[in-house]
Amino acid sequence: MPAIAFIYNPRAGKLLRNPGLVERTIASVRSFGPVEACPTTGPGTAGALAKQQLAKGAEWIVVLGGDGTINEVANGMIGSPAALVPLPGGTANVLCVETKIGTNPLKAAAALGLRQARRIAVGHIKSATTDRHFLAMAGAGFDATVVNSVNPTIKDKLGKLAYWVSGFGMFGRSLAQFHSDIDGFVSQRSFLLASRVRNYGGDLEIARNVTLLDDCLEAVSFAGSNSIWYVPYLVGVLAGKPDLCPGVDVRAARVLECTAVNGRPVPVQVDGEAAGFLPARIAVVPDALTILLPRTYIEKAERSPWITSPTP
Repeated sequence: MPAIAFIYNPRAGKLLRNPGLVERTIASVRSFGPVEACPTTGPGTAGALAKQQLAKGAEWIVVLGGDGTINEVANGMIGSPAALVPLPGGTANVLCVETKIGTNPLKAAAALGLRQARRIAVGHIKSATTDRHFLAMAGAGFDATVVNSVNPTIKDKLGKLAYWVSGFGMFGRSLAQFHSDIDGFVSQRSFLLASRVRNYGGDLEIARNVTLLDDCLEAVSFAGSNSIWYVPYLVGVLAGKPDLCPGVDVRAARVLECTAVNGRPVPVQVDGEAAGFLPARIAVVPDALTILLPRTYIEKAERSPWITSPTP
């Protein structure tokens, strides 16, 4: 039985709304091995906790929290042979929705025996203020502006609906522009998403091809100087055909370079958390992390045409 470290964020939305959920989830995880519970003490502490537990011999790092907490733990595990075991405890739970783990932490914990270990690539972003890996996505421009403008109090009350409120609040506004170089494809954009997952925010699929088993990112970028341009873009995304919209480019990618133009700051987000401003370099890092994934997700992901022949 593996030695298990159970890292959780006491401030995660699902945990605040469900007293006793942590204890019940830990009790379920104990059927798979001895557990040491490790609550985070604030933003940025989960990665250090992961490193401490790895040094103590942990073989599974179970994380109950949102995408931000899972991201922090993953950053503390890059290069380690130990397995990351995500459980949904946050607002959007992008990674858990994407991989069919689901949004119920108790059901997800009870089904750990149905998961399999896989070694996967991750993304990496480096800027003047950010140097970190990511499991789900990094975005620059429009979506990062939305993330930056979300009111934390409203987020606690409304959950992921708070992001929609923030997004629609930008209707009609001009958008900061940036220079984008995606494996040599150069253009001017107002939103770029570099994704390892298809799910976006729990409600949409913007990147519709990539899987966690692929050794590439899916880059989806949008042109437009005003947020009004994003009305047809949203329609295209909802229809499952964003690449058919004029001004949208979709491609597999390994390295992306983004630089603001006209001196206007362009924000960046990583796995749904604010992460500074451009310029930034985003790249894929192969063979970076072991993660326990549901068999159903693995079987579907193994059919991805990008696994063996990604074409930027």
